[in-house]
Amino acid sequence: MSPTTLPAGPEHGHVTFLGAGPGDPGLLTLRAVEALANADVLVAEHEVLDVVRAHARQGVAVLNTELDMPIGSTYPGTGTPQLAVVDGTSTTAGVPAVRDAAHLVMEAARGGRRVVRAVSGDPGLDTYAAGEMLACARAGVPFEVVPGVAAAVGVPAYAGVPLRDAQGADVRFVDARTASDRCWTEVGASDGTVVVSTTLDSVASAAGELVAAGRKPDTPLTVTVAGTTTRQRTWSATLGTIAQVFKQGKVLPSPEGGRPVIAVVGERSAAAQREQLSWFESKPLFGWRVLVPRTKEQSATLSDQLRSYGAVPHEVPTIAVEPPRTPQQMERAVKGLVTGRYEWIAFTSVNAVKAVREKFEEYGLDARAFAGIKVAAVGEQTAKALVAFGVKPDLVPSGEQSAAGLLEDWPPYDPVFDPIDRVFLPRADIATETLVAGLIELGWEVDDVTAYRTVRASPPPQETREAIKGGGFDAVLFTSSSTVRNLVGIAGKPHNVTVIACIGPATAKTAEEHGLRVDVMAPEPSVHKLAEALADFGLRRRASAVESGDPVTRPSERRPGARRRRST
Repeated sequence: MSPTTLPAGPEHGHVTFLGAGPGDPGLLTLRAVEALANADVLVAEHEVLDVVRAHARQGVAVLNTELDMPIGSTYPGTGTPQLAVVDGTSTTAGVPAVRDAAHLVMEAARGGRRVVRAVSGDPGLDTYAAGEMLACARAGVPFEVVPGVAAAVGVPAYAGVPLRDAQGADVRFVDARTASDRCWTEVGASDGTVVVSTTLDSVASAAGELVAAGRKPDTPLTVTVAGTTTRQRTWSATLGTIAQVFKQGKVLPSPEGGRPVIAVVGERSAAAQREQLSWFESKPLFGWRVLVPRTKEQSATLSDQLRSYGAVPHEVPTIAVEPPRTPQQMERAVKGLVTGRYEWIAFTSVNAVKAVREKFEEYGLDARAFAGIKVAAVGEQTAKALVAFGVKPDLVPSGEQSAAGLLEDWPPYDPVFDPIDRVFLPRADIATETLVAGLIELGWEVDDVTAYRTVRASPPPQETREAIKGGGFDAVLFTSSSTVRNLVGIAGKPHNVTVIACIGPATAKTAEEHGLRVDVMAPEPSVHKLAEALADFGLRRRASAVESGDPVTRPSERRPGARRRRST
C-alpha cells in the first residue's frame, strides 16, 4: 500500500480539540461526528482512536501520539515536514524521533489542513489539552473546542450511581493522582459525594486518605473500571472494606493495575440503590462475546442489535464470493434488462446487488438502466445496497425478511396491467428454489440466473480459531446450515460452554449433526428474532443466577481455568 501524503494548502490550518468521552463511541456529540467527518488529520492516543476512527472520512491521516513521530522531507514552499500514513501508522523515509503532541498537532495543521486532536473525556479536564491550545494560540493556529462527556460524570451514570439526590448533595471531584493533602482534608471534612479519578491499584490508598481525613469507614463506595464500555465492571463496598473486597475478588496489583477507574464515595451517592439503578451492566448479554459467522456488510444491523443488548459481536466470514463459472448467462440477462425483457428484477442478497452492479460497470451502465423496471429486495440490508447504487426498491417484505416474506407481498401476474410476464432473479449458485417456485405459482416466468458463487472462506486468524475451540466466545449465532458446516470446517467446533443459537429447525439439525448442543432457536426464521431469542436466554440466565444468589457470569467464564484467571 502506498503512503497517503497530507495535502498542501494555506500556511495555517485549523485544529479542533475534541472530547471523545469515556469510552462508549455512542457518547460522541453530533458536533464531534461532524468535525471528524471533515478532518484531514486525526491525532489521538491509541484507545481514543478506537472510539473516533469509525467517524473519520476515508483517507484521513491518522497520527498516534504514543508512537515515535518521524522527521521527513518538507512540503514545497512551506518548510513543513511531510507526514505520511501507511495502514494507519505515521511513516516517512526519514529518521524517527519522539515529538510532543503540541508540536505534532501544529505541524499537522500547517498547510491548511483540518486537524482533530481527540482526547479522552472532555478537553477542559485533560491534563495536557490546555497546553496544546496555548501552543496553537502562540503560533497563530486557529482552533476550537468540542466538549465531550467527562469520565467523572459519564462513568457513574453507566454504573447506575447518580451523583446527586433530591436534597441536592454537594458533589466534589478529585484526581487522586495529583491531589494535595489540603484537597484530601477538604473533601474528608465534607459530607457530600466525592468522585475520585484514580487507578485500580490505588483505590485502597485513596480510600485510606479519605478515612484519615475524617470520612467514616462505613461510608458507601463504588469503584468502576473500563466505564461505559462492555468491559465495564463495578464493585460496591465501603471505604473500610474495599481493600478486603478486592482481595477476596483477586483484584490485585498487576500490569493492568494502573488502568483508570472512577470511585464514587458518599452516603447520598445511591451506592445502596445500585442494584436497582444498574441499567448498563444488567443488560441481558452484557459483556458477552458473540460470534457472528457473517461478513461485516451482511451483519451490520444484527451486530448493532447485539450491541444494544450489551454484547460484543465478532464477525467471521464463513463464505467467500466468486464470479460464476459460466458468465454468459449473466451477460445475456443484463442485456435483456436494458432491452426491456423483464417486468421485475428481484434481489435476494447484498451480494446479488454487488454482482449486478459490477456487471453494469463493466458495460458502462448505471442505475438509469433500471428505468421502467420494478425492483424487489428481500430485506433491509439488500434495500440499503440498492439505494447506495441509486435504485429505490419498489417492493420490500412488510413482514418476514426472507424469500417467503417477499412472496407474501409479491403481486400475481396480471396480463392486463403487466405488459411483460418475466422476472430476472440474479442469485447465488446454492440458493434454494423457494422464490422461483413461488413466482411461477403466481403466474410469472422466471430467468433464474447464477450471478455469483459462494465458496468456503479462508480460515480466520489463529487467535479467533483458538477462542472458538477453547471457549473464548460466549455464544455463536448460526443463520443457516451452511454457516454451521463452513464455520466448523474453517475454524473447528465451538467449545461446549458456548451457547449455540440457531435460526430454525434445519440449521439446528445440522448443528446437532456436528455434535453441537443447541441452546436457543429463533421463533421465526429471522436474524433479528434470533438475536432477540439469545437476549431472552441471557436475561433468564441472569435472573436465575440472581435468584439463587450466585454471581452473574458469562458462559465463557465457566470453561476450565477461566475462574483461576485474575479479575481486573
